[in-house]
Amino acid sequence: MITMTSAFLGAIDRQARSCYDEGQGLTLRPLDPAKDAALLRQWFSMDYARFWSMQEFSEAQVREFYEALCDSGHAGAWLGSHDGRPAFLVECYDPAHDQVGEHYPVRAGDLGMHIFIGPPQVRIPNFSRNVMALVMRFMFDRLQALRVVVEPDSNNAKIHALNLAMGFVYTGQARFREKTASIAFCTRQQFEQAQLQESTV
Repeated sequence: MITMTSAFLGAIDRQARSCYDEGQGLTLRPLDPAKDAALLRQWFSMDYARFWSMQEFSEAQVREFYEALCDSGHAGAWLGSHDGRPAFLVECYDPAHDQVGEHYPVRAGDLGMHIFIGPPQVRIPNFSRNVMALVMRFMFDRLQALRVVVEPDSNNAKIHALNLAMGFVYTGQARFREKTASIAFCTRQQFEQAQLQESTV
């Protein structure tokens, strides 16, 4: 079975490492662990970041973690900006090389995703939904995912609401080493249907 690792190692990955910009003020660029670690350390130290499980990491540990992730060959990280200001972090990974792959039968074209939205400079209505929708389009269009997989902490109510708004379907829970995870999946069709329903409300 060909999983998303081949995409990360091939032409799709090379294309993905360029900036992603839809012209609406939200952009993605490849994470630079050496340059971005200090900012991420500030974000991760905040109380609401407890579900990210990196609150106690030093700047050096954050840098080393993302250097290893980006060099793994089966995962990547991108820093998102809003109007030029860093605003969110995205990790995409091959679930066959991740803990989640121990809890469901991984399909060809599955791609896992983690998202962290930084502290806002100002409150913008629907900002989290707009960011999440951008990330989903990036994964389907640029990384050529056939199905996006998420496994948030079962107690993270905010991310569950966001996932459901994007069209994710939850299939159950699994005990990970560091959390009880809720596993959910979303195809392009499910995502586009959810977006259509939201636009007609």
